Amino acid sequence: MSRVQRFQATVTVDRRGRTHVHIPFDPDQVWGPKPRHPVAGSVAGRSLRGTIEKLDAGPVMTLGPAWTCLALTDGATVDVVLEPEGPQREDLATDIAEALDAAPDAAAAFDGLAQFYRKQWLRWIESTKRRPDQRPVRIAEMIELLRAGHKERP
Repeated sequence: MSRVQRFQATVTVDRRGRTHVHIPFDPDQVWGPKPRHPVAGSVAGRSLRGTIEKLDAGPVMTLGPAWTCLALTDGATVDVVLEPEGPQREDLATDIAEALDAAPDAAAAFDGLAQFYRKQWLRWIESTKRRPDQRPVRIAEMIELLRAGHKERP
């Protein structure tokens, strides 16, 4: 199944100049449940990185006024291309994925991190090449720190 989602959306622009892109699908169903969905892609041909928020009215991505110097008009219909940003659970090494599967609370925390933090955790674990005995120790430490609410190693 493709991670890339292509669709047309009608945007709303609020009085503070923020552009709200209404997402016509449930990102939890398409990309797996997460507390938040960091995404990359484009809106109206303009590149972006953002986060899909879950609101009562449905999923929405809000883009600040600095996103573009050429504002979209309220009610405009635009082409949108989005995909999850950064390493996803299915991209992980088996031992890391299994550890996260065994700790759903840590997995939810990991899945909700921005790509910078996810990549930082994975680089730290992968840096055990010369000391492979440290890899499971680091994976266990990552799980405990994520459970404690840390985005990165203290």
